[in-house]
Parts: sequence; C-alpha cells; structure tokens
Amino acid sequence: MSALELNLRPPMEIAATASPIGEPTEFVTLGNTKLTLLGTAHVSRASADQVRAYLGSGDYDAVAVELCPSRHNAIVNPESLAKMDLFQVIRSGKAPMVMANLALGAYQQRLADQFGIEPGAEMRAAVEIARQRGLPVLLIDREIGITLKRIYHSVPWWRRFGVLGGLVASLVSREEVTAEEVERLKEGDMLETAFAEFAAERQELFVPLIQERDEYMSARLQEEIGTGTYRNVLAVIGAGHLKGMSERLRNARVEPGDARRVQSALDRLPPRGRWMKWIPWIIVALILSGFAIGFSRSADLGVRLVLDWVLINGGLSALGAIVAAAHPLTIVSAFFAAPLTSLNPTIGAGMVTAAVETYLRKPTVSDFGGLRQDVVHLRGWWRNRVTRVLLVFVCSTLGSAAGTYIAGFRIFDRLVG
Repeated sequence: MSALELNLRPPMEIAATASPIGEPTEFVTLGNTKLTLLGTAHVSRASADQVRAYLGSGDYDAVAVELCPSRHNAIVNPESLAKMDLFQVIRSGKAPMVMANLALGAYQQRLADQFGIEPGAEMRAAVEIARQRGLPVLLIDREIGITLKRIYHSVPWWRRFGVLGGLVASLVSREEVTAEEVERLKEGDMLETAFAEFAAERQELFVPLIQERDEYMSARLQEEIGTGTYRNVLAVIGAGHLKGMSERLRNARVEPGDARRVQSALDRLPPRGRWMKWIPWIIVALILSGFAIGFSRSADLGVRLVLDWVLINGGLSALGAIVAAAHPLTIVSAFFAAPLTSLNPTIGAGMVTAAVETYLRKPTVSDFGGLRQDVVHLRGWWRNRVTRVLLVFVCSTLGSAAGTYIAGFRIFDRLVG
C-alpha cells in the first residue's frame, strides 16, 4: 500500500477554533500529519501577525500557501514584471489575462494603501519566514490565469459584458473602505472580493471561483501530505475557503493518484464547441461572397461594398486606438490593418497596432517598475506605456470586431436593398 493511501485513508479529526489574535483556524489530523488551516484576510495586519505568531513557534516543518506559481514568483521575484516580453505576451494571446491580473492587483493595492499594509502581507510573511527557517513552501492554489479562463467560459456569452462591466466598476471605484469592511474580506480572497457582487448570486461564477478552488487546494494538500514527508503543516488560506476545504478534507477517502486526477481535471479548460472555431472562417467566406456578388452585379456596387468594409471596420478599430490614446501613426495603422486582418482569422488588428505602438513608444524600465502603482489609478493605465500598449491592443481589437459585424450587416443590406 502506498504512502498516499496509508496517510489519507484514516478518518480525520477537525477542531475549529479562533487564534489568540482572532483569526479563524481549524486543526486537522490527516493520517500522521497535523494540519493547521489558518483563515486569513488578504489585506489585514492581524492576519499577517497571526502567520508570524504560528511560524515563530517553530512547530511546523512545512508551510502551504494559497498561491499559484506565478503569484509566488511575483513575491520572490518582484522585478519579474520589468523582464516581461510585452510583445510575446500579446502574440501568445495573454494580454487580456495580464490586464486582468493588473486590475485585480490594483484593486487589492487600493484597499491596502488605505491601511498601510502591503497586499497579501500574510502570504509574503509565510513565504519569507519559511525561507529564513529553511521550510518547504507548498504552492496549493490553481494558476490564476486558469481560474479566470474557467470563470469566463462558465458565464453565458450574453452575461459576460455585464459581469465585466461590474468588475471594472468595482476596480475603478474611488470610494474608501472602512476597517470593518476590510476585516469582512475574510469571507473571500482578492478574486472573490472583486467578483463579490456576482459570485453569491450566480452559480456559474461561484463554482470556478470558490468551489473548484476549495477542491483543488484540498487535493494539493492531500497530495503533499500523502508523501509522508511532513508531520506538522501550516496552511495559510483565505478564510472564505476554510469551511469548504475542511469539509472536503474531513470526508476524504482518496485512492492513490486521485488527488492528481482532481487537479488535472480542474486545470483543463471547458472544450469549445467545434462550430466555434469555424465561425471566423464562415464570416470571412460570407464577406468575400458579398464582395463577389456585388461586383458581379456592377463594379459600382462592388466598390461601395469594399468602401463600406474599409471605412466601418478600419474606422472603428482606429476609434478604439484613439480611446487608448495611441500614437497617431498607430491610429493610422489600425485603420488600414483592421479591414485586412479581419479577413485573416490567424492575425488580429490588435497585434499590428500593439507592435506599432511598442515600436513608436517603447516602454522604459521605469514604466515596468511603476506598474503596480500606476494601475491603482485609472489615469495611470493611459500614462504608463506598458498598460497603454495593452489598452491599444484590446481597444483596437474590440473596434475591429465590432466593425466586422456592423460592416457585414451593411453589406448584406446593400445586396438585398
């Protein structure tokens, strides 16, 4: 029988209590390992102090933290943003994800600035003290990019704009938050707080945002403890996960390999329908067919259809670039690139405009270094050259996408009119 099976099969004992500082805590006996689940608020001085108190006791031989590898890297390597290959981020389709991460970080930073505590101070304290004491740091959370993508795919397309709009509104709000409200962040972590208006009411958000991560982190803990290496583990997690994780650990009866299979399943993105990948090519075929029909009727009609396509598609993409405060030459490139790239689904107008903007206004070291502070303020997204390139990419892409459909309907109207 494997170590995993031996350590996970015995029933668990769980006791819930409050620490001397007041942070919610549960103690779990998992096989031969004692597991302390410490529920924290990610913007709370008390939470950071509690982490220091626990680790200062010297009782633990490992620390598990609610961090994924990318967020852990941001803590141990804060200069990583300055080394980011901006164009590679855009070319690989990660620009929206980077923007989402920056926006969520700005939201947490705004709250933290009011109370003089660094965002995620309790996680930083756990990582730093573990390094000082030579303790293993177990990263148990799912990659934030995968979580955001699963949230996106779980929401019906007609609701996505509403959720996005509400999220943006919460991120750019300048209203101050009381100390009591910060303490209530113990009901959730940064992601949950940002989506708080929606997650409680909509199951499609609750599942990937909270329920799946409870399951994922529980499986990670089971996998690590199942190696038989650790006897006393401190797990630092958002208090919103405390109840769900303790229930899963209490009822766990895991066969060897099950923990890894759970993680693998929760790391996968929902498959897109086969018909979805054909939609862009179908649209291109319809537009080109419209041109062909127009020219077959008369050269004048064909030319008008082409002009409609260029003016509407290029015009709206250029408008998006203007909204992003792009360089004048970038705006011109958006106008000419969008009508062409919209007929080639393998490349988007945003990739062209972002490349031009990056060449014309190359981000400096100070732009990368000032990202964390600049994104806290709405104006900073346009002032910082890194985020402005991302805005140019997104806004010109959205403009071109809107132009494709509007121009398509305009061509159809001319053909049937």
